[in-house]
Amino acid sequence: MNNSHPSFNCTSAELEKVAINRLRKLIRLLPYQCRIFRESWESSTVICLDCGQCPDFLNELSSSEEKIIQAIKQLGLANTVLFRMGNKLIGWKTITSSQST
Repeated sequence: MNNSHPSFNCTSAELEKVAINRLRKLIRLLPYQCRIFRESWESSTVICLDCGQCPDFLNELSSSEEKIIQAIKQLGLANTVLFRMGNKLIGWKTITSSQST
């Protein structure tokens, strides 16, 4: 079978890295210091954007929120995005299927 994607180790950790890298490429406006990761939140998995190392970016989040949500939705990574400043939860947004694509 001919696969056009580069080969990589198919562990969950590696798949997670690939997914986060794809998300970062789709959301080019995120500063490199903004940490992106997934975590369990009650019975689901959420995407976390931690701006602890780039607090000035929080001012831009409101104008960038729709782009961020669309990228997460496009990759099917989560139904919720959490905005953090280190351990402090700043806010969250639920991603609904009715939002435009």
